[in-house]
Parts: sequence; structure tokens; C-alpha cells
Amino acid sequence: MDIRKIKKLIELLQESGVAEIEIREGEESVRISRHHLKDTLMSYAPPAPGYAPPAPSGPPFQSAADTPTPAPVERGHLLKAPMVGTFYRAPSPGAKPFAEIGQRVEVGDTVCIIEAMKMFNQIEADKAGTIIDIMVESGQPVEYDQPLFVIE
Repeated sequence: MDIRKIKKLIELLQESGVAEIEIREGEESVRISRHHLKDTLMSYAPPAPGYAPPAPSGPPFQSAADTPTPAPVERGHLLKAPMVGTFYRAPSPGAKPFAEIGQRVEVGDTVCIIEAMKMFNQIEADKAGTIIDIMVESGQPVEYDQPLFVIE
């Protein structure tokens, strides 16, 4: 789909009272929405085969002030999400997770995958140690800089 068409659609959406629009041309499609990215993330990229998308939770249009912040970690190093996307602990459904609580990891070890725009990005440990907590469920959307693991 031509980027000029997409820009024109965005302009039309901004000028109108429409909250969301989806256009399909053959196998290509684009959805433009005024909703918060967290609420609509799962509609942009299809889930990995065998993963069921999570049921929406909480009221729509939550502001950052409404979103609970995780409690500060008293010990260990936080491995944070380097991007927005969908968090997966294993390379495929039914496969062994990359990392488990109590597992020793070295710098550069793959600990999870974040799917963003149909691309699966391997996330590597940035610190050697033992994983003491996994803070996200597989299949859940994650925000940039959201804590994923605690490594001690």
C-alpha cells in the first residue's frame, strides 16, 4: 500500500470524528485508530500460530495515570523491553521456554521474543545472573521500557 495513501487516510481520520478506519487492498490491509496503542496492539499483528490472544482487560482508553505501575524491585537487575510488541517466552507453542525462574543466563543469551509488526525479535540478557522473576505472561502486549525479567 502506498505511503501517500496512508498519510491521506491519517489526515482524513484527524479531520473527521471517526475513531478508527480499516482499508483492505487485496492481501494488504491497514488499520488506523485513535485508540491507545496498548488497547489495539493485538489487532495489528496476528498472533503466533497456536497462541490465543489474551482477553481484553480493564476499561478501554486507560490513561497512563490509570495504569498500575509495578512495585520497585528491591534486588536484582531489571531486563526491560527494548520495544513495543507482544511478549513470548518460547520460540513456538509447546516449545520449551527460553528462560525459566532459577535458570542461570549469560550476557547475550536469548530470554524471550517480542513480536513487533510481524517481526520476531530475540531479546537477549544484558546481564549475567540467575532469573528470579518473570514479570510478563506469554502472549501479553508489552510497552517500551516495561520490566520483563529480574536477574540477580
